[in-house]
Amino acid sequence: MSAFPVDPGLLEPGGSRQLRGPEEQRRFGASLATALPPAAVLFLEGELGAGKTTLTAGLIGALGFVEAVTSPTYALIHAYPTPAGRALHVDAYRVRDVQELYELDLEDLIAGSRLSVIEWGERLYDDYPDAPILRLEHLDGEEDVRRVTRLR
Repeated sequence: MSAFPVDPGLLEPGGSRQLRGPEEQRRFGASLATALPPAAVLFLEGELGAGKTTLTAGLIGALGFVEAVTSPTYALIHAYPTPAGRALHVDAYRVRDVQELYELDLEDLIAGSRLSVIEWGERLYDDYPDAPILRLEHLDGEEDVRRVTRLR
């Protein structure tokens, strides 16, 4: 079952598309925000610099947050108040044991949020089996182009 409706501007599981530049990444994120249901969880994969935080900025901006969205690499979790409800941005890269996130009340934070975006969250996939997973990749020879693929 799809966690968000299939839309020509979005992706079906297994589908991919190219995003040219940060502005297109943000616009794609904004289109996802309108398609994701309330309390949605979205996983993002991709190497450093692939555009995960840029796409997240588009998602959270579409919910009405107007300030800068930054990577929560060192804080682990950023919570953004939006007119549509709280948006979480989680970075599990530095987490040795996923239990560390649950000790920070991750489950309750997700339950009370309009949207939760989790980077590097492979160890949480089984806990949120309906959450879509998107992978962002650099394209060889195309410095400003990213491919986004929906894995689930």
